[in-house]
Amino acid sequence: MTEVKLPPLAEGVDKASVSYWHHSVGDNVKEGEDLVELVTDKATFNMPSPASGVLKEITVNEGEEAKVGQVLAKIG
Repeated sequence: MTEVKLPPLAEGVDKASVSYWHHSVGDNVKEGEDLVELVTDKATFNMPSPASGVLKEITVNEGEEAKVGQVLAKIG
């Protein structure tokens, strides 16, 4: 199981909001393809999937905030 964690962001930015999941639980995802769109005070960006597999769980829903290092989802 691969945990998808919010990576370190720009200096002084320690959290981001999930604005859009490109996949739903149960979907097959490929390493490197867009997985989730995130928004900070300074930017909006897509985070790629760190692994290929099935999206097993989303732990931070659209509209919710996550801190750096927090698990956003799990891929199995």
